[in-house]
Amino acid sequence: MSHLRRHLALVAIAVLVLATAVAVERPAPAAAWDNGTANTPPMGWNSYDAFNWSVTEADVRANADYMRDNLRQHGWQYIVIDWGWYYPGRHNNSPNQDANLQPRLRMDANGRLLPDTTRFPSAAGTNGFKPLADYVHAQGLKFGVHLMRGIPRQAVADNVPILGTSCRANQINNSTTAAWLNLMWGLNMSNSCAQAYLDSVFQLFASWGVDFVKVDDIAAPTYRQAEVEGYRTAIQRSGRPMVLSLSPGATPLASGAHVQANAHMWRIVNDLWDNWPALDALFDQLRNWTPYRATGAWPDPDMIPIGRLSKFGPVGATRYSSLTPDEQRTLMTLWVINRAPLMWGGNLVENRAAELALMTNAAVLAVDQNSTNNRQLYGGTRQVWTADVPGTDHRYVALFNREGAAANVTLNLADLGIGSATVTDLWSGAGLGTASGTLTRSIPAHGAGLYRLAPQSTTPVPTGYTFTARHSGKLLDVYNASTADGANVVQWAANGQTNQRWRVQDAGGGYSTVVSASSGKCLDVYGGSGATADGVRVVQWTCNGGTNQQWQVQDAGGGYVRLVARHSNKCLDVLNSATADGAQVVQWACGSGTNQQWARTAV
Repeated sequence: MSHLRRHLALVAIAVLVLATAVAVERPAPAAAWDNGTANTPPMGWNSYDAFNWSVTEADVRANADYMRDNLRQHGWQYIVIDWGWYYPGRHNNSPNQDANLQPRLRMDANGRLLPDTTRFPSAAGTNGFKPLADYVHAQGLKFGVHLMRGIPRQAVADNVPILGTSCRANQINNSTTAAWLNLMWGLNMSNSCAQAYLDSVFQLFASWGVDFVKVDDIAAPTYRQAEVEGYRTAIQRSGRPMVLSLSPGATPLASGAHVQANAHMWRIVNDLWDNWPALDALFDQLRNWTPYRATGAWPDPDMIPIGRLSKFGPVGATRYSSLTPDEQRTLMTLWVINRAPLMWGGNLVENRAAELALMTNAAVLAVDQNSTNNRQLYGGTRQVWTADVPGTDHRYVALFNREGAAANVTLNLADLGIGSATVTDLWSGAGLGTASGTLTRSIPAHGAGLYRLAPQSTTPVPTGYTFTARHSGKLLDVYNASTADGANVVQWAANGQTNQRWRVQDAGGGYSTVVSASSGKCLDVYGGSGATADGVRVVQWTCNGGTNQQWQVQDAGGGYVRLVARHSNKCLDVLNSATADGAQVVQWACGSGTNQQWARTAV
């Protein structure tokens, strides 16, 4: 297909996707925008975590040299200069301008930003980043830059002409700016001159040899849909394939179909730093974004805050990562089992053997670059994630212990359709023999394990069930298909959706957990094991092993069962025997009422 025909086809697909998103309240995930640049999750280095905005040409070249010598053969390829490369000087202060637009940014006559020559001397004159990009390319690597959304405020104040048009800068700004950096005005994309300005910027980037552009202040705190489309279009028109990365987070999940169709990677959280609570919070975010992961479209949990950080800020003192070795392995394991972009934040040239080992384990990196059907299998504090190994019947399995002490984490192999399997530890390379029935490993506090399972025998995957209330004929349902902790469990007319389907898993001692097929969360009596009163509402909650999440399935006769909470010995009950959609499910002292009797049906 010719370049022009391919371009027109891509535009037509994007228009169709957007039209569908408008016409349908809850569209199916759209096809990713694919220009061939991000068929696998990008792997590279970004200057922000180590250098803030004060990175220099010498720093960039040194990190490129390190990547060439140590990482390129393992798939690492992008060298990305983060924010403020056009701002003069080098220090720890915020790179804002004062009321008089001082200090002045380096900019051409058409409002296009140029590199600061005090930090990037090869950018003198009209060179821009071409000499530095050429150097990076000569190392067998790719070159990227950061942009704040919009047009420089000083370009609007100077009312510069837009290249190749009769437009002027003050026609296209929309008077919005980032809360943390005042250098730019956003763009009024309803004016065609705004697209012309973006096109001119990306023509300049193409002439420099830019391969990756991270656009900031565009995914959050407000998702700027029209401007996202503008940047995608400008790349398409530039004639040079480039990765489009959107920042910061959290990108709203409601924009999932749109961002998947218009960007290659997008932030799902705000800036991530080297502390356990921030890392721990990513488990739920990555699970929630699973439906929008596709070839060429990668939910981004941010740069990897490992290695030497904050040499010029931006957060805390200069240090090696505060994550423990186990937490660092957890981060890398969580990233690869989710096929996240791998953008290293620490200064590469100060890597120690431990950091280099995290970046060069071929078996681990293969999970990130070549796996399918990546998903959370069990939630809670002892999580199991899995993925398929393309072209085989093998499975990747990640075990996580989010608790503060070492604990056994167990996978029921039948949940993957496996009876027995030989197991390989991907981090160590060790063969662990054959697992039958279950795979159980002792995982350190805040730790993780990553394994490849080669099935030796298969078994049927456990059946999912619906539970139908006898008195009303309505199904046990997570209200509004929510995935949040605390979402009410109600009864609702059958609709075939996964929020009405449940998996029953053995919890030991004759009890089971009842897990939503939609959210992966457990049927839970709200308030914990101390909530024993009649009428306490039943919700879904991240599975945590509590007795308020364990249920005994008892025969009630006539093909019906009761579900009895272990902690209270009370029954799952539709409050007041209501028959309406949305009636709350609670626990109540067990009796003979048909509102406590449920037909369990395999689906």
